[in-house]
Formats: sequence, structure tokens, C-alpha cells
Amino acid sequence: MTAGVLVLAAGRAHRFGSDKRLARLPDDRRSIEALLDQLETSGLPVLVCLGPQDGEIVTLLNARGFRHQVCERSAEGMGGTLAEGIAQVDHWDGALVALADMPWIAGGTYRAVADSLDPGSICVPVLDGHRGHPVGFGRQFFPELAMLGGDTGARSLLAKHPDKIREVPVEDAGIHQDIDIPADIDTVAG
Repeated sequence: MTAGVLVLAAGRAHRFGSDKRLARLPDDRRSIEALLDQLETSGLPVLVCLGPQDGEIVTLLNARGFRHQVCERSAEGMGGTLAEGIAQVDHWDGALVALADMPWIAGGTYRAVADSLDPGSICVPVLDGHRGHPVGFGRQFFPELAMLGGDTGARSLLAKHPDKIREVPVEDAGIHQDIDIPADIDTVAG
């Protein structure tokens, strides 16, 4: 089964105050670079979904050989970006939906979720009884993902299909750690 990672990276970071994808982490890597490093170690195919104003990130992705797409519907919100992105990966059997503001998820976690996925399942990593990201969707769910819009992400599919959810135990605190404000970088690093 071919599963890949669909990275939602088109959002505007209003609470952060600047482009959090380019924020420097304590190890001096940019947040997006840390995410790309983890994705590389997963060995999975990747498509990064961007907005029309993301030229600097396009340059970085091109330099590293990552496939990307500029999503014209990105201004709608996460749902529009996800719908447009899923249409580009219809040759995959499954897609892990990853968020660009979660650079600390280990490559092995992406791989574990992908390896647990089948075309009719939804796979969610779990640590200490709490679900996290990335969430994997088998190809059976691609038509529903393609219908999303606005700022509604894929959470509605989990509520609609609880019997299809497969929890994947992981030892990775990164599945719960995101960057919303600058202090989040220091909190995780500390």
C-alpha cells in the first residue's frame, strides 16, 4: 500500500505574529526545515500544500526536492487546502494529514501511522491515552476529504466514522506539540 504525507502549510500565523514556518528553533533550524527533516527520515512520499504568497518556502522546498502545490483555495482555510491537496494524491492508497506547525513529530511516527493504514481505515497516533497528529486516512475517505471547505479540517470525518478509527500507540510527545505563539518554541525546547 502506498501512503504519503499531505502537509497543510498554507495557513497564516495570526497569533504567532510572523510566519511561524520560518521561525528559528533552538537548534537554529527553521520550523519548516525541522518538519522536512523528519519527513525525509520517514521515507514516505510528501506533498506540501502552500498558499499563493509562499515564495520563500517554495524556494526552500525546491532546494530540498520536496513536491509542493500552491493551493488557490487556501484563503478559505484548512478545509479548502486539504480538499485541493487530496485531489493531487489520488494515486496514493492513503494520506497522512500533517500540520506545518508540528515540527517535532518523529519520522518513525509518520512511518508507524502509514504502516497501520489500509484503504478503509483512519489511523491516529496515541500517547498516554491522548490522540495526536498526523491522522492517516485510507483512500476510501478521499472523496469526503475532497468535499471539505472553509476552516473545517478532517476532524468531522473522525466523528462520522468512529468505527473506522485505528489507534496507533507511539512514544512520541511531538504528536501533541504545535507552535501557535513564540513561547511554544521555548516551552517544547525547555
